[in-house]
Amino acid sequence: MVKKDIFEVFFRRKPSMILVALRNNSKAKYGSVLAKEVDCTYSHAVKILQEMEKNSLVKFEKKGRIKTIRLTESGEKIADHIDQIKDLL
Repeated sequence: MVKKDIFEVFFRRKPSMILVALRNNSKAKYGSVLAKEVDCTYSHAVKILQEMEKNSLVKFEKKGRIKTIRLTESGEKIADHIDQIKDLL
């Protein structure tokens, strides 16, 4: 198996890559930027992010009409572990 394939055995690729993408950038991000980074549609990214928000992994911050996304402390830890596992595989 190729390295990419074995990772997908253990994790759903898009949600895990969204967490890692948020972790790798210290600034808050927009949903559209994350969608492009992980190669999925905006609506799919938003659906994933809403599930993550329900589970306290990400936090939406709204300033006027702009909504940014940040990792919570739990989300940060999980993203770090996912990244470490990805490197091991």
